[in-house]
Formats: sequence, structure tokens, C-alpha cells
Amino acid sequence: MNEDWDVIVVGAGPTGLMLGAELRLAGVRPLLLEKHPQRRDTAKAGGLGGQILELLRYRGLMERLEAAAGPAPEPRFPFGGVHVDLTRLEHAPMHALPLPQARLEGLLDDRAAELGVEVRRGHEAVAVTQDEDAVTVEVQGPGERYRLTARYLVGADGARSPIREQAGIPFPGIAYPEVNRLAQVALPDTATVTGGGGVDFPGLGAIGAGFTRTERGLFGLAASPDSRTVSFYTTEDEAAEYDDDVPMTLDEVQDSVERVLGFRPPVHSPTRLSRFTFKARQAERYRDGRIFLAGDAAHQFPATGVAINAGMLDAANLAWKLAAEVHGWAPSGLLDTYHGERHLAGARTMLHTQAQVALRRGHDAAAEALREVFQELLADEPALLRLGALLAGADVRYPVPGAERHPLTGTFTPDLPLHTDQGEIRIADLLHTAPSVLLVLADRGDLLDAAGKWADRVDVVPASTADRAADALLIRPDAHIAWAATVDESGATAVPSLERALTDWFGAP
Repeated sequence: MNEDWDVIVVGAGPTGLMLGAELRLAGVRPLLLEKHPQRRDTAKAGGLGGQILELLRYRGLMERLEAAAGPAPEPRFPFGGVHVDLTRLEHAPMHALPLPQARLEGLLDDRAAELGVEVRRGHEAVAVTQDEDAVTVEVQGPGERYRLTARYLVGADGARSPIREQAGIPFPGIAYPEVNRLAQVALPDTATVTGGGGVDFPGLGAIGAGFTRTERGLFGLAASPDSRTVSFYTTEDEAAEYDDDVPMTLDEVQDSVERVLGFRPPVHSPTRLSRFTFKARQAERYRDGRIFLAGDAAHQFPATGVAINAGMLDAANLAWKLAAEVHGWAPSGLLDTYHGERHLAGARTMLHTQAQVALRRGHDAAAEALREVFQELLADEPALLRLGALLAGADVRYPVPGAERHPLTGTFTPDLPLHTDQGEIRIADLLHTAPSVLLVLADRGDLLDAAGKWADRVDVVPASTADRAADALLIRPDAHIAWAATVDESGATAVPSLERALTDWFGAP
């Protein structure tokens, strides 16, 4: 058989499933190919964190995610063996949701099915070619081999991406000689959780909360006085290669703790066991003609808690731009902005994750001094705010054409409370279905009239809000601000500026 699709996505992990859903919201027919016949339950990421949580809330999905995850923890995060405690801030820029990847993929799979996304599991893309008009994919399915064509193809097929290799896109970087192990385990009845969050094992001694560094590695402990479940974390330098699909055992993590601390903790009943290595790699380009990369296929970061955030944000950025091309109204160069924006965001994430490598891998007195100074700096609120935003990916500002830019352009849209003809809402309520929106926050009939020519692809919403920072905001489907009008800006300036922005991002009227 030979089928034709708008977009083929290779890989049905969090990035691929997010991309499939976003494409369907944009009116595109995607097909997801996943070589594994069933979703895997191997422990990988333990949750979501950062800017992706805001975007998922804007899509109206947080209620079901929170129901599956349970209460969110307080905003305290590790940073290269140093503690980043954001609880001291009135509004923490970084939050996390403890949602294991297998459970997250199940929820995203359900969402994709609700939107009509077809996912073929057990179907592997074995060969990909492209020409000026289409991408052709040879697929090996259960007992059959067949051919597909599509306008575009996205490789969301992981760090060892065959799609990236077939497209000939270099993936430079470094692999660090360390193995990290994470376990959530139950304490024996004889152990006591101390008031400071440490654990006292009778006959063995007490372990303090947080990080303990020895000559043999790093050990981390997180415990709660009202729970008998604790989290262990170890980092050791090892040259061994591990297969990510082979699960870690309780014995393995106990052996690791014993090597680092010198004793074997008598824990049992693990609820999470995962092992991972760290690499710092970023694809030289996220696009080759009609082939795109997203998620781990485009980048690997040497720290935990960032990969899913980055990959799902890649998906949201790319989906509406692909849809614009499929629907025929995309302005010239729109697809190229995917690489420009998300490669920039990936480089920013690479910056702080490699800084974490430098903090955690040093074992001499100079490294200890660096960590101590860094911890002291985090006592200052401005430094804490900046680092929290960096961890969340909330400090990224996409480049926007034009010399005169409003300070909000290129940033993620704040969730302002709005008064509209339909009552009191928030910006998040406008973005559940991923539309493009011109939000007019002042009595600006000139802007409303100008935007009318793009009514087939941009929703125009008059509203008001307290202490407005702009007279109008042009919001893209990925919730980033493409243009903003300065408060009380003259129509002679604002109208031509808005028309240029609408043309630049949404094509000719």
C-alpha cells in the first residue's frame, strides 16, 4: 500500500505524542510511527517541570495531569550537587510535577486518541528519502513492509535517532564518564526519619538530607517525616556501557550506595528504579529540507529534569508552523524559525546543564570552594529568581524581526486575568485549542479593524485587564508573543507595525 499524510512523526514518546496532538489541533493529519509494539514501562523521567507545565495548563490539561501525579512537591531542586530552594520566593519561576514518564505517555496517548491522532505501534521507519515535494518512508510493520509519503517528517525517535542519521545531520558533543542511579524505596521499620529530613539506620549510622560527597562519588537523599518512602541518588565515575532498556535492580542501587558511602542500606519495596548516563549533544541543525528533529533526537542534556520539558516545547513550536505550510498560508521562512528559536532554547538549556557538570564533578578543594560560593550567591533573591527561570526555561526570548521591539515580544505570554463580553476569564482560557490570538486590551478600534483581514487564521479578542503592559498582544499558538503595542501608541505607528507582524507570522491577508 502507499498512503499519503500531511506529517509523519517517527517516535511516540512524550515529544512525538505532544506533536501529534498539536498538529491535530491545527487541523493537520499526522501519523505517528513507533517501532516498539507497546508503550514501555522502563523507568525514565520521573516528572515534568518548568515551562512545559505552563503550556499544558494553557491547553487545559493540568487537571488530569495533577490527578495522575498527586500533590506537587515544594519547589526545591538540585543543581550540580547544590540545593536551589525556591520556597523563599513569593512566586517561584520553576515548579515540578511528579509524574513518571510511563504514566505521562499514557495520558498523552489518551489525549492523542481523543483528537484523532493515529499511532501505529510496532511499525518501524527503516528508510527515509526526500525530494522537493515530499518525504517517502519505507516502513516495516508486523509481517509487512509498505511505503508512506508525507509533506513533512519529524524525527522524534530518541538520542540514537535513525532519522537524524539518515538526514546526515551532525550531532556533536561529549559523553561524561559517570553513571547515575535513582531509586524510590521503603525504609525498614528500624530506621528513623530525622527532623531535618535525614535517615538514621540503627547500627549503621545517620545519613543527612541532601548531598553527601565522598572520594568514590556523590550520594543524595530526600526523605519526608510523614512517609516511609525515600529517594536515593548516586553518581559514580564508570566506563561501563548500559543498555537503557535493561531495568536496574534494587541490588544494583544498593551496591552503588555501598561503594559511595561504605555501607549497604537495608531498604526494600522499590517503587522507582532508574539508571542514566549524561551526554551533552546538540544537533547542528534541526531541519534538513522536509525533515525536522525534535526532542532527544535534537539534543541531549547532562542533567536531570529538563529533557521532556525541552522536547515537548519543541513540539509546540514546530506544530503550528508545519500546519501553516500544509494549509498554504505560511510566510516565507516561517519553518526556518523553528531551528532559530528552538536551537537557541536548547543552547540555553545546555548552558545551565553543563554548568551543573562543572559543579558536581569537581572533587578537590577548589571545587568545594566553588560550590560553597555558589550556594552563598543563592541566598540573594535576584540570583535565585534568575537561576529558577533558567532551570524552567522561562528566561528564553525568541528573536523577533524589527529594531523597535516591545519588551514582551518573543516571551511566553503571562496568564493575565481578562474582562470580556463573555465575563471574567484568563489568557489560558483562550489557548485551549492552540489558536493564534490578537488580544486587544485597550479601546483600539484601529487595531481591531486592521486585524480583520486575517480573521481566517487569527482570533481577535477585545478585552481589558488591570495595569496593562501593552495595548495589544499578538499571541502565537505556542503561547509566545509575536508582537505587542506600546500603551497609547499612536495608530499611525501601531497599525502598520501590526500589519507587518501579521504578515511576517501569518502570511499575506
